[in-house]
Amino acid sequence: MVYQYEPKGVCSMQMNIEVEGEIIKSVQIIGGCAGNTKGVSVLVEGMNIDEAIKKLRGIDCRGRGTSCPDQLAIALEKIKEQSA
Repeated sequence: MVYQYEPKGVCSMQMNIEVEGEIIKSVQIIGGCAGNTKGVSVLVEGMNIDEAIKKLRGIDCRGRGTSCPDQLAIALEKIKEQSA
């Protein structure tokens, strides 16, 4: 299933996350720093949701208190809540 998430407090504008069971199939991040967001997207493909959350949650960008990776972790947490 593909989920859409609107990040808050970061440069990216939308995250499209495809999840199958507990596995992240693909992530598309629209906006933000292209190289970084593409890199994060590729790194989490095939990863278990819980593992991705553990690695990404709490990463800060320029003192904002969040980042695109942190927002991805938040989106994944919301996906888990919806799936429960």
